[in-house]
Amino acid sequence: MNISIEWVYKTPRGTETIFRSEEMTAEKGLLVAEDLERTGRAKSIAFTDSFDSTWTIKELKRYIKEIETEPHNITVYFDGGFDRTTSTAGLGCVIYFEQSGKSYRVRKNAPSEVLKSNNEAEYAALYLSLVELELLNVHHLPVVFIGDSQVVINQMSGEWALLEKDLSNWADRIDEKLKKLGIRPKYELVPRKSNAEADRLATQALNGINITAQLELTADND
Repeated sequence: MNISIEWVYKTPRGTETIFRSEEMTAEKGLLVAEDLERTGRAKSIAFTDSFDSTWTIKELKRYIKEIETEPHNITVYFDGGFDRTTSTAGLGCVIYFEQSGKSYRVRKNAPSEVLKSNNEAEYAALYLSLVELELLNVHHLPVVFIGDSQVVINQMSGEWALLEKDLSNWADRIDEKLKKLGIRPKYELVPRKSNAEADRLATQALNGINITAQLELTADND
């Protein structure tokens, strides 16, 4: 989880002003806040996450301790492809997360013969990522979902209206799964080239290549 710090600075003569930091990881933010406390000049310190939720130092410490051995700092890339000639779809997702001080990547794809359009394939790919998050035991955490589909990103974030029944049904399934897992989603739209890994997985699924893999990321393979 990324946060920003807001603190009230008080001079020895009692003059006060408010400072707000750039965004940083929760762990780094806690270190900075504890250092600010030691100066004796910080009248109050609060944290704000990317979902505009506020945290105290005590709450952030408890959060970091609770999630240390569970998947956290999660980013999901998803993509779907549809072949009109064969009426088949390919779904792909890539999940990056941290757990017990290590970084991991999960890659998953799947074919489908029951979808009717590329937009539906994109929704199905997003749902596939939620199934994988559930298998990882991700729950009650913020998660960033990144895709190159304007339709899915803008509809799921509430920017665009959902008019097509098939897509609306997928959106409902996704919202239900998010609620069940307690996941707070943040949706980000990126250019296709920035979603190449998920796109490649979707294409491989269309070509009959099934992939399910988890890798610990190190300096050698990152």
